[in-house]
Amino acid sequence: MRVLELCAGAGGQALGLERAGFEHAALVELDKDCCRTLRANRPEWEVLEHDIRTFDASEYHGVDLVAGGLPCPPFSVAGKQLGNLDERNLFPDALRIVRECQPKAVMIENVRGILDAVFSDYRRYIQGALSELGYTTDWALLNASSFGVPQLRPRVVFVGVKSELWPHFHWPIRLDAAPTVGEALFDLMASNGWPGVQDWKEQANLVAPTIVGGSKKHGGPDLGPTRARAAWAVLGVDGKGIANEPPGPDFVGMPRLTVRMVARIQGFPDNWQFTGGKTSSYRQVGNAFPPPVAEAVATQLSKCLSVRILERKAS
Repeated sequence: MRVLELCAGAGGQALGLERAGFEHAALVELDKDCCRTLRANRPEWEVLEHDIRTFDASEYHGVDLVAGGLPCPPFSVAGKQLGNLDERNLFPDALRIVRECQPKAVMIENVRGILDAVFSDYRRYIQGALSELGYTTDWALLNASSFGVPQLRPRVVFVGVKSELWPHFHWPIRLDAAPTVGEALFDLMASNGWPGVQDWKEQANLVAPTIVGGSKKHGGPDLGPTRARAAWAVLGVDGKGIANEPPGPDFVGMPRLTVRMVARIQGFPDNWQFTGGKTSSYRQVGNAFPPPVAEAVATQLSKCLSVRILERKAS
């Protein structure tokens, strides 16, 4: 089964799709560093550095799935929640690409703010537009910590499936216990010989608050605004910045996380490399869709779409 992925970022959703058995027809992403990251980790992928607002998807007509993580600021409570009035809203472009490709299914990730009452009319518009194209649709709020990711990261996933296949789609139900921050990062925190790592592990005995990627308008990398930093401080983490390396033998105080540590908290495998400077790498990680959550939804879509394949083989 082939997928065209939009706004692919640094590969969080792409990894989940790959693990679920999807083969990428192409990945479309505008950010140069994200494109370099995708190419560095999967040279065989066709990565297109392109703005989806001007992307002609007709070449990919007939792919099984169109997926993407569309920009979150138009619907985020951290912003002005301008929705369809925000120039960064790419839902109309995604709908156009779906019309051009006519996939069997659609999967789009966004922030929980899109489920707010203020956007109820816009959600109905999106669902109505896809209904006219023959899709049945639904929204689900999924938390990364329910899928083994050590982070409280609620994300909305929008799924549309051709109506004749919809009865075969079921949302993933997972209640895997996520490790605490201390459990998840102990080996990385200990890797430079920090003697305080055991005490730190015992303090960091909860899952992480939501990782905040930020935007290019923001300054350097950090773990978020004052409230987020306070939550990190409870776990014994200094959220005012990102460290270049783990704490060493002479370190005293609260450690900062490295990009690799943040990537693990997002559910990335340790062998996934991020290109660009520290700020760019951190933003790539912070804005990603956790791979285990993407995999869980994509696996359910794979099962749903496989029904049609089996029916064709039987006939």
